[in-house]
Amino acid sequence: MKADFAFRTSAVSDITPALLAIGREAFPQALIGALRRVADVGHCMVFSFAGARSAACLLDVGNIPTGRDLGVAYSEHFHRADPNRDAVFEGQAQGAPIVLPTFARRMYDDSYRKIFFDDSDIVDKFASAIWVDDTCFYVNFYRITAQGRFTRDQIARLTAVAPAVSAAVARHFQHDAEPDIDPMQRLKALFATAEPLAILTGREKEVCLRILCGLSSEAIAAELGIGLHSALTYRKRAYDKLGISSQNELFAIVLRLMALAHRLN
Repeated sequence: MKADFAFRTSAVSDITPALLAIGREAFPQALIGALRRVADVGHCMVFSFAGARSAACLLDVGNIPTGRDLGVAYSEHFHRADPNRDAVFEGQAQGAPIVLPTFARRMYDDSYRKIFFDDSDIVDKFASAIWVDDTCFYVNFYRITAQGRFTRDQIARLTAVAPAVSAAVARHFQHDAEPDIDPMQRLKALFATAEPLAILTGREKEVCLRILCGLSSEAIAAELGIGLHSALTYRKRAYDKLGISSQNELFAIVLRLMALAHRLN
């Protein structure tokens, strides 16, 4: 149990820079950098569906030179032939991130395989999606032949971070860029004013802010000048008040509050 908690905490901590870059021009590079730390992802593409007939490529970043062309081809035609399509639209009613079926070449027809895998040198793929109202954000992670397929451990790490990554992507593309706003100041404002974060004590907020920045319990204790036991106690008290048990759930609360603040603005 402790090993699994440490594994998931490590994986989610790796994507912290991307979460802090939401709404900023640096987001694409922060995202691919985070995904490479998590599972050596080579390329990431994000598509949106605003109904069953249309698709758009929102993000194309990584090591596939033809990524832009693939984005256009998928958006104009091939989204209709994507074998993940049914799972994406069936998940619309869930209201939660969707982790899509494991990649297998046989899932795709000949023309799709030729363009999206053979000609583009893609050897493996992992995908997730999230619906926000009537819009779906469909996130695809790729590896090319030189990297080899995702290992079992890498798939487990991607599965652990997929909900947070999907929510972060959706939040970013709903968000007007605010390059002059310090992301840490934005987080501090949430903790100061937004329920349920505002119910935490000052020390509990300080610990949670550092958790969101990817610091370990040991690093948090050292930075705040307190003992490790105290840092763990503050974390437990904060999680109990928030009704959560993991770093991933803390990210989910913050992302939900950020999205709500955007709608109110």
